[in-house]
Amino acid sequence: MTSTLVQHRPHAASATSAQACERARDWAEIQERMLVPLYEAVYERLEVGAGSRVLGLGCGSGLALLIAAARGAAVSGTDTDRERLALARERMGVPGSAVSGARLYDGEAGAAADPGRPAYNLITVFQPIGCRAGDADGLGPALRGAVGLAERGSAVVLTGWGPPERCATSGVLRVAEGHAGRTRAEGGRWRPALRDDLEDVAARAGLRPDGSGRVACPFGYADVDSAIRGLLSTRLYDMAVAESDQAQVAKEIGEALHPHVRPDGTVWMPNVFRYLIARTP
Repeated sequence: MTSTLVQHRPHAASATSAQACERARDWAEIQERMLVPLYEAVYERLEVGAGSRVLGLGCGSGLALLIAAARGAAVSGTDTDRERLALARERMGVPGSAVSGARLYDGEAGAAADPGRPAYNLITVFQPIGCRAGDADGLGPALRGAVGLAERGSAVVLTGWGPPERCATSGVLRVAEGHAGRTRAEGGRWRPALRDDLEDVAARAGLRPDGSGRVACPFGYADVDSAIRGLLSTRLYDMAVAESDQAQVAKEIGEALHPHVRPDGTVWMPNVFRYLIARTP
């Protein structure tokens, strides 16, 4: 029996790694673009351009940074998801010159400290919070670490899901509640977004609110399979997958998507996301 277990461990590890790479690719190719209206609304309001020095926390596969760079900003990003970060490096030509001066760091905010470069004047957190219990708990320390790298009075942008009644995807996200009968209060479990989620995070990080807004970000997919792949790539279903298996969770997502499938087979779900602009002390 011991010999059999030893033989299967490398196979399981390989499958897990392959699955992580596949989900990162699905995020970059299917899901990340759903938030482009949010990125662009924030950049327009803050007049991001030449002179902007942006630090993206949880920058993922880098689309938001690419959009900022196209506006003339100097961009840097951090992420703990190595698969997504590898895709960001491919997109930006890091190392290379596709996005001149772009820097991507593996880790939390502190990894982006660089005494040889000017301080940042814009910090963004474009990974929406407020849809998973405990998803903001680790954000406060990360923000406090980032604040030390920014100029005084710099803008910090937090983003989150809008009210459940304004987000058609909320019903599909309920699948992420899982199968083990745990409460929604447990870390990682889906929960409805709360009105003051972003303000609470800002207050805990010692930031001063300085404006907010809402942006329509519909989720549209070519077909149900693409929708399932895109939604799984958000990592909101990871706990449900761990409790059951990916095939079962994918089946349940597909069933929850039925009301949003149009006659031509495409999937369309209107959503609203919030952003909060805060200022460093």
